[in-house]
Amino acid sequence: MDLQALKIFKSVAELGSISQAAQKLNYAQSNITTRIQQLETSFETTLFFRHHRGVTLTAKGKVLLAYTEKIFRLIDETSKVMKDHQIPRGPLIIGSMETTAAVRLPSLLSKYHHDYPEVELTLKTGPTEENIQGVLRYELDGAFVAGPVEHSDLIQQTVVEEELVLITDTVHPPLSSIKDIQNRTLLVFRSGCSYRAKLEQWLHQEGIVPNKTMEFGTLEALLGCVSAGLGISLLPFSTVEPYVQHEKIRYHSIPSMFSTVETVFIYRKNEFMSTAFIKLLDVLNENMMKKSIITI
Repeated sequence: MDLQALKIFKSVAELGSISQAAQKLNYAQSNITTRIQQLETSFETTLFFRHHRGVTLTAKGKVLLAYTEKIFRLIDETSKVMKDHQIPRGPLIIGSMETTAAVRLPSLLSKYHHDYPEVELTLKTGPTEENIQGVLRYELDGAFVAGPVEHSDLIQQTVVEEELVLITDTVHPPLSSIKDIQNRTLLVFRSGCSYRAKLEQWLHQEGIVPNKTMEFGTLEALLGCVSAGLGISLLPFSTVEPYVQHEKIRYHSIPSMFSTVETVFIYRKNEFMSTAFIKLLDVLNENMMKKSIITI
């Protein structure tokens, strides 16, 4: 099978355009068209519907794309196996929630980098759902996310259980009722964040519709705006504890059914694990906090 033709087919399918695929691959558009026609002749089927906006996969085209992705993943895995060494080295891409990256990972990653300096470790932060999809799409080797995660293609390993607290500025009085915050602006991470989902679920159950919601991309910005009195948020106590100790924010306990969240490390089942990844699991098991829920 012509791997270059499959690469061209995959690019056209992903971009939905022969001209864009030609530009991306630095090929003449006529060459792209010819290679697609050769594939269609070889498989005796039509792979794309042509229209004025570009191209769209046919049913058989979707089947071929799925197999093409498997073929290139297998080639990539073969390369990893052949290049793997007893000494951990090479790229390793890990995803994490913003809060976990800030509080739980610095000591872990520092030890790992010290022990295995030849590994090109990359950490990408984002909400739980984004990280899960990143692992499923083979974009991440593993990720720290809020659990539990129920997916047949993933393995999850519990890292720590956290207690979530509501946070406000320091001048906010103690909460006597959920109604005390019904007019406050919610400060949250973007959609897909498990803490945001918990907060919205709690408020929905209490029949409260947020007055306004503001999204943030970084933990520091969110905490700074809570401290300044812009609004309220829901985060793990371990994350906000330094701010509480320095009297920059105030925390408030919430109902137990919403206050507990589990952080898990996920990775794909039946996937080749490089020496670098195996050593990361070893360091995780040896050094990550394995405490019960943090009491506050």
